[in-house]
Amino acid sequence: MTEKPLISIIVPVFNEVDNIVPLYDRVTSVIAGLTDAYDFEIVITDNHSTDGSFQILENLAAGDLKVRVFRFSKNFGYQRSILTGYMKSRGDAVIQLDCDLQDPPEMIPEFLALFEKGHDVVYGIRRTRQEGPVINALRSAFYRLIDRLAEDQLPHHAGDFRLVSRRVVSALEETDDCQPYLRGMIAAIGFNQTGIPYDRAKRERGESKFSFAQLLSLALDGILYHSVVPLRVAILAALAMATITFIGIVIYFVGNLMYGQAWPAGFATTTILILFSITLNALFLGIIGEYLGRIYQQVKKRPASIIEKTLNDDSSR
Repeated sequence: MTEKPLISIIVPVFNEVDNIVPLYDRVTSVIAGLTDAYDFEIVITDNHSTDGSFQILENLAAGDLKVRVFRFSKNFGYQRSILTGYMKSRGDAVIQLDCDLQDPPEMIPEFLALFEKGHDVVYGIRRTRQEGPVINALRSAFYRLIDRLAEDQLPHHAGDFRLVSRRVVSALEETDDCQPYLRGMIAAIGFNQTGIPYDRAKRERGESKFSFAQLLSLALDGILYHSVVPLRVAILAALAMATITFIGIVIYFVGNLMYGQAWPAGFATTTILILFSITLNALFLGIIGEYLGRIYQQVKKRPASIIEKTLNDDSSR
């Protein structure tokens, strides 16, 4: 008999005590109808939860050998949690789900159908989402900005709800990035990618672990990961300021030497120009510092995550 393809479902968890069992119930209900064609494993990365989530995961793993759990020694962040899930998966295809059930597990068969047609990446496109108008407007502005800056084309309104093939995971294993931005990394890998529109549900239990500041940080990671344009903007701004300064000097000397103009010292103008120059310098030093900081973190070669405890970690299929 031909061995059935193994499908890995990876789920990052951090303080989701109210959502773990509902997620498990819905996922197992969906995959129960697919077991004739596929084998499944559920890979859960626990980002050092402090609310009893790991105890629930221990109970699930004890009752279901398909559930493999990796608990981190501390909170390594959302993106590293997903990346570790990819690295620990064993499937021919890997599907990432968030534990809050805003992304429906019922779309798994659609993802697999497109995978069977030869797509290496199948991502969910958020047609609607239960968020405020300000956040939605900022997201749209981010996508317009990154379209202009990035060398790689990122799908709009697509999060981390996706299926990737084993060869995409193998390509991710070749990368060495201390601050992974997986949406961009996977988009940059290439292969055959497609999206499925869906309506994103509202979180029913618990609270989002992403603050506004963390969303801004994720957007910054996306921009800095994909583009060196901010550094080029700094150079262009410096050249523009130098040009304006040179023109001002020429006008001053021409007026003073040839036409005898004696302009009084403009305290306000001088102060504004000095403050503007200081602000501009601080801004671009900050941009340069962001890139240097990432280089510094990269050369330290720290692991993406450290595993404290594992459950059902059998590397054989």
